[in-house]
Amino acid sequence: MVEFAVNNKVYLVTRVSLFIANYRRELRMEVNIRRQKKMEKAMKFTEKMKKVWEKAEVVKHVKLGH
Repeated sequence: MVEFAVNNKVYLVTRVSLFIANYRRELRMEVNIRRQKKMEKAMKFTEKMKKVWEKAEVVKHVKLGH
């Protein structure tokens, strides 16, 4: 697990991971189901917040008379 983290970290100076620097290709990895679920929840939350932001913009424009 530590080796994976080190090889997959993008470094500031090179702007690539050690794996890409060594093998000149992306590291292939299996999808982690728990992360997939978290990603789905995050995407749903993001969409919900976009809708809230859009509604707030409409209200702001109505109140300001734009």
